[in-house]
Amino acid sequence: MFNFANKVVMVTGAIGNLGVVLAQAFQSTEAKLALVDRGEDRLRQAFPDLEGLPDYLLVNCADLMDEDAVEAAVAETMQHLGRIDVLVNTVGGYRAGKMLHETPIETWDFLLNLNARSVFIACQKVIPRMLNRGSGKIVNVAARPGIEGQAGMAAYSASKSAVIRLTESMAAELKDHGVNVNCVIPGTIDTPQNRGTMPDADYSTWVTPESLADVILFLSSEAARDVHGAALPVYGRS
Repeated sequence: MFNFANKVVMVTGAIGNLGVVLAQAFQSTEAKLALVDRGEDRLRQAFPDLEGLPDYLLVNCADLMDEDAVEAAVAETMQHLGRIDVLVNTVGGYRAGKMLHETPIETWDFLLNLNARSVFIACQKVIPRMLNRGSGKIVNVAARPGIEGQAGMAAYSASKSAVIRLTESMAAELKDHGVNVNCVIPGTIDTPQNRGTMPDADYSTWVTPESLADVILFLSSEAARDVHGAALPVYGRS
């Protein structure tokens, strides 16, 4: 459906369930890939066929919430692949179950850092490179609780809401400079982890990583050239 030949796509959180599927989807479109995550061994295990190939780069970033580490990952990508045309931020985590007044402050810090700070820093480091070229696409991954606060999810909801607001602000800042910024809002994603925690759920109503990847490819493509600041629901039937 899409052709990303000669485009360089950076995916953060590349060894996660969505990151792996997204990397495979972009690879099928002939994109050049910079796949960023923690741990060289884990990256090699997730992508054994890509290591050492000239159009693919496995980037070990010690901490995606650390400015210096992310800058080093972006600089390595620029050195090896020359530019970054697309940035997709899939890094994220989930903790929930407690009412706000029972939620440890450590949970608040963890989720705001992992879900929002990581997006802020990755975009901050990549945007100047896109501005230099006058073009680029950024897609972030939010979540349904980011627009619908739910009981037991105060910290998680706030962190994903921050991703949506960051997306909207960046889109307003960059739309006149050739850079599109949008986000997807998945419903429950069909992953082994989610099946394990919800064994009695109807998995057929959930969103598959492959389906979500298709939407992200659209937002990363020229077909979405007039889409700015969208928070696109991808709920499946959940």
